[in-house]
Amino acid sequence: MDENMPSSLDVESPVALDKHSLGTFTARGTEVRITVKNLTFSVPHMKKRNVQAHLLKNISIFFNPSEMSALMGPSGSGKTTLLDLLAGRKTTGRTEGQILFGGLPPSKQYLRRFTGYVEQFDSLLPILTVREMLMYTAELKRPLSETPESKKADVDALIGALALDVCRNTLIGSYEKRGISGGQAKRTNIGIALVTNPRVLFLDEPTTGLDSYTSNEVMDVVKKLTQQTGVTVCSTIHSPTAYCFNLFDRVTLLVSGNLVYFGQQGAIIMFFTTYSSNLKEFTPGYNNAEYITDLVTEADRMGKALELAEAYAISPFSSENQVMVDSYAASDSKNVSQDLLAELNVSRSTVTPMWWGLRTFMAYRTSKNFWDPSFVAPRVVPNLVIGLLILTLYLNIGTDNSDSNVTNIAAVLFMWSATPGFVASGYMPTLFLERSLFVRERNDGLYLVLTYLLAKLFEELMINSISSLCVGAMVFYAIKLNGSFGLFYVSYLVAVSVGIILAYFVSSISPSM
Repeated sequence: MDENMPSSLDVESPVALDKHSLGTFTARGTEVRITVKNLTFSVPHMKKRNVQAHLLKNISIFFNPSEMSALMGPSGSGKTTLLDLLAGRKTTGRTEGQILFGGLPPSKQYLRRFTGYVEQFDSLLPILTVREMLMYTAELKRPLSETPESKKADVDALIGALALDVCRNTLIGSYEKRGISGGQAKRTNIGIALVTNPRVLFLDEPTTGLDSYTSNEVMDVVKKLTQQTGVTVCSTIHSPTAYCFNLFDRVTLLVSGNLVYFGQQGAIIMFFTTYSSNLKEFTPGYNNAEYITDLVTEADRMGKALELAEAYAISPFSSENQVMVDSYAASDSKNVSQDLLAELNVSRSTVTPMWWGLRTFMAYRTSKNFWDPSFVAPRVVPNLVIGLLILTLYLNIGTDNSDSNVTNIAAVLFMWSATPGFVASGYMPTLFLERSLFVRERNDGLYLVLTYLLAKLFEELMINSISSLCVGAMVFYAIKLNGSFGLFYVSYLVAVSVGIILAYFVSSISPSM
């Protein structure tokens, strides 16, 4: 290697690991090594019938506890696909090979309960503060046997560890309502994954949309947590800063689904300058991260993915790594601790029972929604408009009991029963807007699908039962209808309920608005 070429130690060494105190937050879980052996993943080809497109090809790697590993490669290289396979989030496609956690294949229940996944785009509740968001997750994903004081103490310690003290009581907010910053939102998302003391933490492009300072700060915090808690961290990252790149212990490099490098981060430049020096020269001005990113991107565009993969396959790096993968797969399976074995054999994907999920949902979300004008107004105003419309058209007609007035009475009853069904279409955006949040929370094992459905229906029916009562009384007594007000009110509430359920059903099967 050129003596003028900077090594991985020459570029912004991560000396700021004590920037934020971790307080008392420590993971209490079992340390887990992930071993991937001869993994191949394919899906049906989009253009060629009866042909499989291979997104990953014969991948053999491992991820150690207390280490932060990077999955890198150009767009479409398969890094997110690999991350989703490790996390058990791929629902289609054909998988060959082995993915082992502590030497054994993980169940979906284990992955939902004992791993954390930080998505590329933040999915948080804008109506909650940062502390409430973390407490909401802790209540749903930590055992009922834990005291509230213990959960609060760990949440407060984690807030300190993630440098979120300044915004702990700030609403998360949304595009319409300003809240916390992008970096704070990303750290909150990481906190959601960590508050449950995961054995493994997966991060999908955690620096997307962040400036270089915030990116370094976020990954610096993750690095400290990795070292002090023993959690296994696996992160996809597209174009890291030099400082951020040096935080990683190991790097897995993919190009077009092929493994072109796996090993220590500090040895990656030496590998490419030794075994693939003809592809791209390490010229002055490059840092390690930029050079690797440019090299694999150019190789991908020039169709030289196989050339890179073959260079790695015949190198000592590949043979040594394969020996370690085989050794870990064999030894870990023979030395499984009782704690890990119990975790791998869990039968439930959620920690808490359904009734606790309903209670927590109502305590943190329903109670907040009832005080949120943007939530209440779309559900109350349409009912009020319908009531005022009917009232102004048919004021006092109930006093006329002649045969000629039967048509008017029938019109009132028809409008009263039919219009709520049309108004219910306004409830459809709710599920669309919450879909990404629901998918993330369901995959994280926070609650069952039935829990979410019952909580949402209770929320909608509760607010509509009150608004319908007020509007019903206004219409019934202003028009001076004869008969039972109770029956008049119940008929309207049933019509509204049917409309809401139908709107939810259509929303659940529709891909978008």
